[in-house]
Amino acid sequence: MRWKRVRGEEWESRERVRGKEIGEAGTLRVGTCWSRRVPARDPPPGVAGGYLAGPPERVDVTLIDQARDALASAYAPYSEYAVGAAIETKDGTVYTGCNVENANYSNSLHAEEVALGGAISDGHRDFARLAVTSTARDGLTPCGMCRQTLSEFCDGAFPVLCDHGETVDRYTLGELLPKAISGEDLRRDRR
Repeated sequence: MRWKRVRGEEWESRERVRGKEIGEAGTLRVGTCWSRRVPARDPPPGVAGGYLAGPPERVDVTLIDQARDALASAYAPYSEYAVGAAIETKDGTVYTGCNVENANYSNSLHAEEVALGGAISDGHRDFARLAVTSTARDGLTPCGMCRQTLSEFCDGAFPVLCDHGETVDRYTLGELLPKAISGEDLRRDRR
């Protein structure tokens, strides 16, 4: 069990995977990377149906905090640039991920794809928002590859929250990737 704090409120968060409680570390193995599933269970006041209710700033801070928590698991010995991400599904479940570097760089895993992969492998296909952070708190946005991957499951209005330290930059996926390649593009090319 783990306690989380959101603007002075505390509540207990039990982390479960397919009905089983997972260990104190709160991690589960997903392929060659680590992902954490953090369902909203016995939510505090202001949380309804797994969604945090209230002003967007409060919701953003909570998701950013979960992305920041994922930074601790990052493996970035070459760039020394740790990245954390948290993606919330439409049912309120949050999956986190971190970057996992490889010496050849091209085999490295991005935090956003680790979080998304965890959600997809658990059967989720509908997403509410994504938060991304780095140790530099520099307003990092997802790279082009991650934007394209997100566009497979999310429309142009999908919110992307980028940690800028004391503030959160809010974008839509459509702003970050205005001309995403879609399944429709591939079907049109076959005609």
